[in-house]
Amino acid sequence: MAQTKKSAPTKSKTKATQDDAVQVTAKLEKAHADIEKVRAEIRRVIFGQQEVVDLALTALIANGHALIVGVPGLAKTLLVETLGTVLGLDNKRIQCTPDLMPADIIGSEVLEEGDKGKRSFRFIEGPVFTNLLMADEINRASPRTQSALLQAMQEKSVTANGVTYALPEPFHVLATQNPLEQEGTYPLPEAQLDRFLLQIDVAYPDEKSEREMLLKTTSGAHYSVKKIIGMARLQDIQDAARDLPVGDKLTNTLLSLVRSLRPQEGASDIVNEYVAWAPGPRAAQALMQTMKAYALLQGRASPSLSDLKTLAVPVLQHRMALSPYAASDNVTLETLLDHVL
Repeated sequence: MAQTKKSAPTKSKTKATQDDAVQVTAKLEKAHADIEKVRAEIRRVIFGQQEVVDLALTALIANGHALIVGVPGLAKTLLVETLGTVLGLDNKRIQCTPDLMPADIIGSEVLEEGDKGKRSFRFIEGPVFTNLLMADEINRASPRTQSALLQAMQEKSVTANGVTYALPEPFHVLATQNPLEQEGTYPLPEAQLDRFLLQIDVAYPDEKSEREMLLKTTSGAHYSVKKIIGMARLQDIQDAARDLPVGDKLTNTLLSLVRSLRPQEGASDIVNEYVAWAPGPRAAQALMQTMKAYALLQGRASPSLSDLKTLAVPVLQHRMALSPYAASDNVTLETLLDHVL
């Protein structure tokens, strides 16, 4: 029986593939160029803290939420307000206090009387109906109020009196927390911590940045930022990041890292001895999302192992806890992750 020869790819198909590759490359280059403009605008009012800015942008590009932890006076609130302006997002702020109620976040129904005397309830939207919600000092809100954000952060909708209302797209929560002053605060439950894509630790600025900040903010000159991209453009960039390819080797390394942090038979001795609460599957998903976003932020067409190492602590540190023995043996989360990596 004679074998038929396989036809070679036509020139038109080859050219179409090349054209698609060129279009994808141009799309990624345009996205990176827009991100660079955003970063440059943010640097006009945020001095130093480039890693913090990059991680915050990574969370937004990955279409997630971030918990920003730092002592007072490190421009956490200013960073969130600046991101809202530069990215062209509708942004609102909640100052969390112990007496804050869920209705103060979600909204409530009011009884209205129409022209003909007919009474009906109307839902008045709360501040959660926005693109960028800042929850300032989130750990000062009661657990009941904190739980009001759970559905919003996970499902991007809220339910009031049995009716579900969709939130605007995109929707992001950037919450701040003071790690030192714990009096009158409520620790965030594990379920809510897991909803944050990243925990961003804000350290003190370096001397050069602090000097620049000191001179510019006490000179009487007014520094403000302007809109660089809009909501639709941000969603295009989010789509571009989501489509970045991740190699099988890096995927296997990521999965192995997350699974090796769970105390179990076959895990390392340091993990079995010191890990009390381990990251779940959502941690692996978060690492994958943030690696893609971070690679695009750095102008690369795919993530690398260095991205995994950079993002391991911000993604995992709030999704796991060490046993009491860890502190006495000077074992920190960073040293444990370094050992596993």
